[in-house]
Amino acid sequence: MDMTLEERLERLLKAYSHHYDIERDVQVEGGSFPATAFYYLRDENYLISRRHVLNVVENHEYVYFYMTEHLTAAALQRQIDLSREAGLRNIVPSKIHMSSMVTLVVLADEIDPDAKALIKKTRFRKNYRLALHGWMEYHIAAMETSTHGFFSNPAGKEARKLLEANFALKGK
Repeated sequence: MDMTLEERLERLLKAYSHHYDIERDVQVEGGSFPATAFYYLRDENYLISRRHVLNVVENHEYVYFYMTEHLTAAALQRQIDLSREAGLRNIVPSKIHMSSMVTLVVLADEIDPDAKALIKKTRFRKNYRLALHGWMEYHIAAMETSTHGFFSNPAGKEARKLLEANFALKGK
């Protein structure tokens, strides 16, 4: 039984929902996404009691989901720009900000070869105040449902592994 893109998105959101806050039909400046998933972690170290904080670090991840029947390089570049800018607007660099990841997860029935090449070569990393106020990195992972192919940029390996864990054929 083959799943539709919407069913695949539901399954993927269920996997993300254990640690992420999920929102549906999200409008961002310049476009929209069928869903987003945001993750927030704050780690504090204390000396004797909570009143004596030694250090605090915060980590964030902003995941944007995109579905299409046919993914072209032009459409992918638009989604990359849209998700990257939306993620950058959420980041607030500070002394306690350690890192932020902005991730685009694509579910497509077919992906053009040019789009596959764009996925693999997309890289973006930004340091805030020489990384003293943290850094951000852009991740992208995609699944081509017609071939059960999984693709990612070098930074997006973890997102690709999550796609593979949920949708890879058991016999492979």
